[in-house]
Amino acid sequence: MRFLGNVLATIVGIFVFLMIFFFGFLLIGVLFGGDGDKVRVKDKSVIELDLKDVTQDYGGQFKFTDFDYFEANHDGVSDVLNAIEAAKTDDKIEGISILNNESMLGLAQSKAIRRKLEEFKKTGKFVVSYANAFSQKEYYLNSVADTIYLNPVGELDFKGLSAEVLFFKDFQEKSGVKMEVIRHGKYKSAVEPFLENQMSPANREQMTVLLNSIWNTVVSDISQSRKISVDSLNSIANTLGARTPELAKAKHLIDKIAYEDEYHNAIRKALEVEKDEEYNKVSILDYAKNVAKEGKGLSEKNKIAVVYAQGEIKSGEGDVSYIGEGSMRRALEKARNDENVKAIVLRVDSPGGSALTSELIWREIELTKKVKPVVVSMGNVAASGGYYISCNANTIFAEPNTITGSIGVFGALPNFSPLANKIGVNAEQVKTHQNAVGYSVFEPIDDNFKGYVTESIENIYSIFLKRVADGRKMTTAQVDSVAQGRVWTGNDALKLGLVDKLGGLDAAIKHAATLGKVKEYRVKNYPEYETTFEELLSKFGGISMFQSKEALIKEQIGEENYQVIEQIRAVNQRRGNQVVMPYVLTIR
Repeated sequence: MRFLGNVLATIVGIFVFLMIFFFGFLLIGVLFGGDGDKVRVKDKSVIELDLKDVTQDYGGQFKFTDFDYFEANHDGVSDVLNAIEAAKTDDKIEGISILNNESMLGLAQSKAIRRKLEEFKKTGKFVVSYANAFSQKEYYLNSVADTIYLNPVGELDFKGLSAEVLFFKDFQEKSGVKMEVIRHGKYKSAVEPFLENQMSPANREQMTVLLNSIWNTVVSDISQSRKISVDSLNSIANTLGARTPELAKAKHLIDKIAYEDEYHNAIRKALEVEKDEEYNKVSILDYAKNVAKEGKGLSEKNKIAVVYAQGEIKSGEGDVSYIGEGSMRRALEKARNDENVKAIVLRVDSPGGSALTSELIWREIELTKKVKPVVVSMGNVAASGGYYISCNANTIFAEPNTITGSIGVFGALPNFSPLANKIGVNAEQVKTHQNAVGYSVFEPIDDNFKGYVTESIENIYSIFLKRVADGRKMTTAQVDSVAQGRVWTGNDALKLGLVDKLGGLDAAIKHAATLGKVKEYRVKNYPEYETTFEELLSKFGGISMFQSKEALIKEQIGEENYQVIEQIRAVNQRRGNQVVMPYVLTIR
């Protein structure tokens, strides 16, 4: 029996090895495909601008440490912008079609793409748009089109902005699970839901100002594109006056009510293609890959480095979805030591996070600034720790609807002592010194321990104020007056001296080139993330046996529910004092 068992085990082992070898070989073949996947763009082509798979500014570059391989993704907002820029002068591209766009991008990213589409239109090429239904954010992007089509039974959501915050004080008392909160900053409302049952006047004030500022940018852009007054747009929003295709057309928010086949026929007519023939199309991401592989300007010796910092700030290596000191340190060090890099742009899209990691990255920027100019370009969010790592740059750019500021610090510790008392659990400690225990989740927070935590938070807040004051050439009192954890839009931050200029990444790169005293240059993207083949396999969703647990969960519960779970998980994983955005702000 043992012999048969050994034989069976050997057969199973060989089978598993062959399966892993086969799929691994298949995956490597896909990765090492080289230029074979380059898409041929035909004459009279139209770019289909589908952004549902574009989620970050930067797609990322990955170095595999367990074998000699390097991979670069070209599916970020920066790649989309480069593609539209290239299409402006591409004789084979006649126009851009925004078709049933379901974008997950933020408003600042949408504004950057709108701006680039406006530039594209000025070349005489067309931009047209079709949707079965427009969400408010989707309409903001699509409103830039020359002609906007809406399905006859579709709808247009245009009603103003809102944000919702859940409060858990009663839930904590009923469940026996509470958060012990210590904070500095009257607007630092990341922890307010654990302390109150309703929104504080200070928080309501800042959210109202924030939403109105963002909305003003949105309606101003739509007003310019659609030739409708801001007052009229506000009236339409107040009365839901564009909720049906007929109302939307009557109010000039759309141009045509039609089905998708009629939309494509109109494009055929513009291209002078017969109705029964297919017209040439190329997806924006395929075109972006082509642009990246053509590598225009690669022969140019001078470089402007763009270092992307996107996601929550945590300790560790970092990835496209979070900022870690490992990849950021390497990127900044490599850029400042490269004699061909004349200036550096730090592209920040982050709500903040770990105070310690923020300080480590701030230090690297301080060292870099002594060698060559550093310009910050703020994306959707550059708040709290995101502002911390931005504040010492030579120049800071923000979009008008960027969310920034949130200069404040908090600490939140889970405590189960009420629940433990309810269910009859008693924790006893034995210690050699007075402060040896520190903090126990099963005991009420000790005043002595709370005092030390408060001291630490006050110290970090003082350091934060000094970093901003030194970087922005302000007094700490001036910074404190606009700090206290309050968030601002880019428009307001400009008035307060927290940023220097309004503009997107392109404007920041041009300014960096001016500071670096170069006119001809190419852009070099960072960071390069270090990973392993095993980690790659776990993320490769095309093969179910290697599918990541995150992908599996998303399939089962949906993207929005997964984001809620991620928020809870992020709170549980935070260690140490935090300089993070007051809340996860989902603007509807």
